[in-house]
Amino acid sequence: MIKKNIIIISLIFILNSCGYTPIYLKNTNVNFSIEEINYTGDRELNNFLKTNLYQYKDKKNVDNKIFIEVISEYKKIILSKDNTGEVTNYQLEAEVTFLIKPINKDVKITEKKIMDSMNDKFEEARYERTIKQSFASSISSKLILELVTN
Repeated sequence: MIKKNIIIISLIFILNSCGYTPIYLKNTNVNFSIEEINYTGDRELNNFLKTNLYQYKDKKNVDNKIFIEVISEYKKIILSKDNTGEVTNYQLEAEVTFLIKPINKDVKITEKKIMDSMNDKFEEARYERTIKQSFASSISSKLILELVTN
């Protein structure tokens, strides 16, 4: 019993010092600055993207200045209906194309998720907005990763 307690306590102390931090958690040493971003397409998705990309805008002491054109498209596709004709499943799809000016590169990122229909339409709209926000976060992270690696 005492050996078991000692082993558990020692494991807690050993494993407590092990930490995981993502490589690009707070990417402060980026070698670019986004000077201007022009958005077309889905307004709500673009607003979420604008919020996520704001931290990389107009950085000082950076030589690589980037201009980006954002073309976003958001679709809510009906996948299935029940016997009464009510929708039971949707597929939410966000497709964003980034046209990066100085390096003349096109980056196309697509995110998809299947969502079940809810009885409360207000809650369904709120959940869909949350999914759009997570799409924007994921898409902007993939874009930054693409820009950092080039």
